[in-house]
Amino acid sequence: MTFDVDSLAGRIELETLLSGALGGTVTLARVARLTPWAVARCQLHGQSGSTPPSVIVKWLRTDPTGFRTDPAQLVTEEAALTFLSDIGVDVAPRLVVGDARLGIVVLEDLTPRQPLNDLLARRDPLAPTGLMAFAHALGKLHAATVGLSDTYYSTREALGPVDPVEARGRFLGNQSYETVATFEGLGLPMPAAAVGEMATLQATLAEPGPFLALSNGDAGLNNFLVTGSDGRIIDFEFAGYRHALADAQCLHVPNSLWLTVGDPVRDGTEAEYRRTLSAAVAEAEDDRVFGLGMAAGCLGMAVERLSRFSKVDARAPGDESRVQLISTLEAACRGAEHHRSLPRLSGWLQRVVELLRERWPDADVDIGQFEPFTPRR
Repeated sequence: MTFDVDSLAGRIELETLLSGALGGTVTLARVARLTPWAVARCQLHGQSGSTPPSVIVKWLRTDPTGFRTDPAQLVTEEAALTFLSDIGVDVAPRLVVGDARLGIVVLEDLTPRQPLNDLLARRDPLAPTGLMAFAHALGKLHAATVGLSDTYYSTREALGPVDPVEARGRFLGNQSYETVATFEGLGLPMPAAAVGEMATLQATLAEPGPFLALSNGDAGLNNFLVTGSDGRIIDFEFAGYRHALADAQCLHVPNSLWLTVGDPVRDGTEAEYRRTLSAAVAEAEDDRVFGLGMAAGCLGMAVERLSRFSKVDARAPGDESRVQLISTLEAACRGAEHHRSLPRLSGWLQRVVELLRERWPDADVDIGQFEPFTPRR
């Protein structure tokens, strides 16, 4: 069945679910869709003192080309938030209730926190504080969850089947072979030394050792809500245990919403993340070990993004996705260079950038002309 928050039947189902979860009759006073997402903020009236003034409801989409069409995504979010609550980690919204039959999860409303993305995009004076809060929260999530993968997967498996190995395989440059073959066809084969470093990258991320921690599956500035220095990580639909630095690379590498991000070395966010993680992972204090992990995270994401080359190449000149891809590759290489790791793979990617600049004259621009945290239009 498909949940419809705008229908009478959907509202009755939601009121019934909330009444059972909150221990008293709950009615919906107002429902406000948060477009374009399949999310709504619901104002509540309730007889119980435990009834919050509002909650956030997320549901499955029906568009097969859209996100959140797999029921496992909401089950995963329910499991992750339950697990974090059970171990007492306050870096995410609290789960109010989930219902796999309806295909919904109901979450704590994090108002008045705002998306960090928005603060950065409008150059809000509080954006640097929010950015530091994000680095701290990400480090806290990872530090608090290392060594507890069996506990998490026990919670997750209670809600349905899951493959921990498959979950760990996210962001490993899984399409690297096709990508390498594409650029070999364009006259830029990957040297043997870089091939060896690509294997090191994949082995590092696939076997995280002490860096194995819970990830929400989409770590980034777009999934963080903050007020002052009080922030929460959101969207755990692809949660699973992975290499912590496959998440933390987002401090160095812009995602698809940004042309540029900041300099995490200069602004102190990498140091804040590393310091927080070190409370539980002593290896994070080792420059060589931490550097390899961060370089692997950065370059692994770069290779993932480079797999979109054919789609971007087919777009019209002037499409900003071309500049964005070049910026992503350059940022990932800077991250690896800072940590003095995987230089041959980084060198090959820099030659890829040169090829792209020649192939796309419209995208042959100085990325330095853009301010840190310039949104992609």
